[in-house]
Amino acid sequence: MAFHFARPAGFAHAAGQNVLVTLLDPPQTDSQGSSRTFTLASAPHEPELMVATRMRDSAYKRVLKSAAIGTPVRVEGPDGVMVLHEDAARPAVFLAGGIGVTPFVSMARHAAKEKLPHRILLLYSNRRPEDAAFLDELAALPRRNPRYRFVGTMVEMAKSSRPWSGETGFLDRVMLERHLKDLAASVYYAAGPPGLVEAMQKMLAEAGVKEDAIHTDEFFGY
Repeated sequence: MAFHFARPAGFAHAAGQNVLVTLLDPPQTDSQGSSRTFTLASAPHEPELMVATRMRDSAYKRVLKSAAIGTPVRVEGPDGVMVLHEDAARPAVFLAGGIGVTPFVSMARHAAKEKLPHRILLLYSNRRPEDAAFLDELAALPRRNPRYRFVGTMVEMAKSSRPWSGETGFLDRVMLERHLKDLAASVYYAAGPPGLVEAMQKMLAEAGVKEDAIHTDEFFGY
């Protein structure tokens, strides 16, 4: 689900940053309290702040899901360093798993709007097409930004009722090398479940990518 918030006066953020959203006097809560961190999927130029999250049966998400339009929340931030590097000569490679795609939605929208010179490759892994948030938008973005490429991969197509003509299987070095000529020349951004992020870090390190060229953000779900 996606949730839209009015942009607080004077609020500005970089594409890929996050905010802390606090529910005010929620009717129920749990041991994790009434605040959660969300990456902004909206781009800096958009009039509202938008976050998207996989819905789970936690007190926080039950309250958020049932909140009426106009319900006040406290938004703190922005925070986070998952932002696009300045050296446009180095391509950016986004490695996303599931709802971990949200920072890349913001970054890809921003790059298209501002006509940034960076070459961008997004590799987006999901179980099935019907599980993939923003899939159609991200797949269509090359029409707006010729420097952006999209590669989607699905790992459980046997359980899908939708057609899929893209990659299948897990993100790995073999798949990456099919779409990149020189792995060490790019700057990498990995976001998604901790297991995927750790696997991407290990894969890139073994491929000779320097540690300072790998940026990560783990999504724990809550």
